[in-house]
Amino acid sequence: MTPDIPVSETTPVPAPAPTAGVPDTGAPAAGADHSARNRLVIGLLLVSTFVVILNETIMGVALPRLMADLSVTAVAGQWLTTAFMLTMAVVIPVTGFLLQRLHTRPVFLTAMTLFSLGTLVCAVAPGFGTLLAGRVVQACGTAIMMPLLMTTVLTLVPPAGRGRVMGNISIVISVAPAVGPTISGVILSVLEWRWMFILVLPIAVGSLLLGAWRMQNVTEPRPAPLDVVSVVLSALGFGGLVYGLSTLGEGGEAAVPAWAPLAVGLAALAVFVRRQTRLQRTDRALLDLRTFRSRVFTASTAVLAVSMMALFGTLIVLPIYLQTVHGLDPLGTGLLLLPGGLVMGLLAPVVGRVYDRSGPTVLLVPGSILLSGSLWYLASTSAATPVPMVLLTHVVLSTGLALMFTPLFTAGLGSLPERLYSHGSAMVGTLQQVAGAAGTALFVTVLTLGAAGAAASGAAAPEATEAGVRSAFLCGGIISLLAVAGSFGVRRPALSPEPAPGSAG
Repeated sequence: MTPDIPVSETTPVPAPAPTAGVPDTGAPAAGADHSARNRLVIGLLLVSTFVVILNETIMGVALPRLMADLSVTAVAGQWLTTAFMLTMAVVIPVTGFLLQRLHTRPVFLTAMTLFSLGTLVCAVAPGFGTLLAGRVVQACGTAIMMPLLMTTVLTLVPPAGRGRVMGNISIVISVAPAVGPTISGVILSVLEWRWMFILVLPIAVGSLLLGAWRMQNVTEPRPAPLDVVSVVLSALGFGGLVYGLSTLGEGGEAAVPAWAPLAVGLAALAVFVRRQTRLQRTDRALLDLRTFRSRVFTASTAVLAVSMMALFGTLIVLPIYLQTVHGLDPLGTGLLLLPGGLVMGLLAPVVGRVYDRSGPTVLLVPGSILLSGSLWYLASTSAATPVPMVLLTHVVLSTGLALMFTPLFTAGLGSLPERLYSHGSAMVGTLQQVAGAAGTALFVTVLTLGAAGAAASGAAAPEATEAGVRSAFLCGGIISLLAVAGSFGVRRPALSPEPAPGSAG
């Protein structure tokens, strides 16, 4: 993955002062040829981030097995995914501060240590509580890795070559969640659920050890105060939104009514935004909202949010349709979704090269149309729809997403001044989690309401589910029209964006 990474060959990074008794693992002297070092750093981050992101969706197919083996209800079992997303939403905003204050190497080692420790806890968990705790620790490491990868790439790779590298990042962001259910389905068809973590553990530990040996510091920390009040407001705001949306997706089975955490989250988020606009005047904001002063960044994140809603909504509803209406087993469902994930992975580097040559519009417009068309077709499916047609439609949908993710990340984050890279990366990561939770909640809620309405009219269970699935994808198709419209507003940013004024509020 790393040989094709274009990097700046003279990235100026001061060498840290040597410490007695500790080998110097910092960056070489400024002005040296850093191309090999930068390729190694980005390659390590790409592989490690793929491994950690994969775990976000690996539990979905495993839920029935876990419910039986651990004697838990569906609502309790769903917390293995909800808690992961909730932790990500709480931790990611803080990574903007960490990436400003700390070198690349200690941040990477912290992230992979947390992820490896969480994976070990999950692998040996004697019960549900320990397994849930392990998932939370895993999520802490995962939350740090994605902004670290984004910020490092933006710092090291010149604007003219970012498309190719962002294409590789798109593999991490889109393919890893898409193939998670397939991998867990294959593992569960022959092994017990612990092997989902046992097989990942040596890869995670290997990445950690390789990083401890070869990872170098490629960014220069700068003083950045931590506003504790902002941290608390961020946790309540983003955490409340993700939890409320996830609870909404559980319907009436949730222990807490969805409106309560949503209300707390929205109120805290309003206070958080007001506080950040005041703190950013003196560069003390936890998340600098001046990122949204870039029209390209704002348009890109809006379209990205719709795309992530479509991805996560489809990942939750399509398996329900295939298993309930067509009678496929979890392994068959996972294998049917695999070609779409592979298409996204194969297209991502090509899309990156096209972006470098032609910009975002030629990719985003057809990509958003393919995404929208696929959702509208899925809104017309029934028990009579051939399974190969469903497979083809999922491949087309995946192709549309592959055409969109790379230009959205590259144009959006590339439009920011360098000192806002860490804030922009954290903002994108946080919105991904909120959008994923919103997409899951929206699709599941509409499916539930549609199925309940059909059942009240006398439809049998499979027919009722079929009606609910059509309603969910119809809602997705309507929302996807926003992505089509927004794709025309994303332009290639200037190669050297001007810094945002320090006094802007």
